[in-house]
Amino acid sequence: MAAFRGPRVWLWRWRPNPLRRRSDELESWLLLATWTLTLVTGLLAGLATAHAVESSLAQQRAEWHPVLALTSKNTPATSTSAASHERVWAEVRWTAADGSPHTGQARVEPGSTAGTPVVVWTDRDGRLVTKPASASQAGLRAGMSGVLVGASAAAVPLGGGRLLRRRLERQRMEQWDAEWEKFGPQWGWKTG
Repeated sequence: MAAFRGPRVWLWRWRPNPLRRRSDELESWLLLATWTLTLVTGLLAGLATAHAVESSLAQQRAEWHPVLALTSKNTPATSTSAASHERVWAEVRWTAADGSPHTGQARVEPGSTAGTPVVVWTDRDGRLVTKPASASQAGLRAGMSGVLVGASAAAVPLGGGRLLRRRLERQRMEQWDAEWEKFGPQWGWKTG
């Protein structure tokens, strides 16, 4: 099948051709601009997002720290063996770096008695936070966020370009219909 085709001509849309219409040339430039904007927008948005997420998670690793807290009350023990490995919520209390007392909810082992030590993570104001992401987890999150935001941002110029190409195609078809209305009836004449 490939033997019947001619050689592939690169940049064929810009080559001189007596059949090329102005709309064909406009469409070729629109296509080039759309793909360029799509790639640049996606790349810049993805890189900016990845950098922002990475620096935010690095800041959390620097500012959040573990604190030893104590359970305030006894926690119920679970009876099933499968559920015995699951942690339960309990009220805990701890002292912040500035010496102020704090209380909050944390996951503890079932059957813990009041005063059982538990490690919790706090921010610089002494509020409970989750354990910060490790450097490798932060890299993965930043990369995934960058890819998702980059792809979403790239969809905007790509969608806009497709809409403009669809409009050009509609105008081209309207032109074609108008020309056909003008010249089509002439083909029906009989000769001789």
